[in-house]
Amino acid sequence: MSAEGSARAILAALIANAGIAVAKFVGFLITGSSSMLAESVHSVADTSNQGLLLLGQRQSRRAADPLHQFGYGRSRYFYSFVVALVLFTLGSVFALYEGYHKISHPSELTSPIVAIVILAVAILLEGYSFRTAVKESRPLKGSGSWWRFIRNSRNPELPVVLLEDSGALVGLVFALTGVGLTMLTSDPVWDGVGTIGIGVLLGVIAVVLMIEMHSLLIGEGATREEDRAIRAALEQTDNIDRLIHLRTQYLGPEELLVGAKIALAPSTDLATVAATINAAEAAIRAAVPAVQVIYLEPDLDRALAGS
Repeated sequence: MSAEGSARAILAALIANAGIAVAKFVGFLITGSSSMLAESVHSVADTSNQGLLLLGQRQSRRAADPLHQFGYGRSRYFYSFVVALVLFTLGSVFALYEGYHKISHPSELTSPIVAIVILAVAILLEGYSFRTAVKESRPLKGSGSWWRFIRNSRNPELPVVLLEDSGALVGLVFALTGVGLTMLTSDPVWDGVGTIGIGVLLGVIAVVLMIEMHSLLIGEGATREEDRAIRAALEQTDNIDRLIHLRTQYLGPEELLVGAKIALAPSTDLATVAATINAAEAAIRAAVPAVQVIYLEPDLDRALAGS
């Protein structure tokens, strides 16, 4: 999946969240619901986050220069990490504070039915955004679970949007439950409980994202499937007796670096060495299209040299 697929999911989420944020703020002003306020801030954070993800994609397309000779592909990881921080500080911490304040100083809701209607419409819009993210992620997900996709994906934006949208849907259910129970029981404390639930949910999602983005920022290697494919491509190349060692690292979501040491027969002439390396590089790129940079170090097969 190219950055184009990620951009579609991000734009769908941005449009949905911008509209939802406005509606929720209007709902908060009418009702005074802390759940609505927490959800409003949540949607503002999500909208800002989508803008950051698009900025990261734009920055990653900058050409390599003497200071950043492998390019700016990791900009997408950096901005995704910033998104996790924004979600935690602006979303989770604020919601937890508002929930605590509502429980310790409860106040009656005004026209709670307005909040119910807005939250129901927001669920529909978030469902559209979530459906778009799932559609764009499915080709990358393959037959594995969604959790495995989030853990193993080298594309940072789609897991971020998936978790944000799923968190937004669950958060809306929490808000709807809090406002609904407040209407049924005439006890505004339930609104605060719903707000606390939103804060805890956002905190968990933010921590998961920070852990995953930190791992990508410091550098992750090829997936198991890609590693097997690269090894097979090298070992099946003519004149390569064996693979001595292999190192890989993602320079960006679609840029994989491969470094390997390969053993050749002691009698191999220079022209054959060059041809073998060229053939091996072509085989690797055919097996794993994400491979952009390859460094192959030829060495003598010591076992044959000593025989």
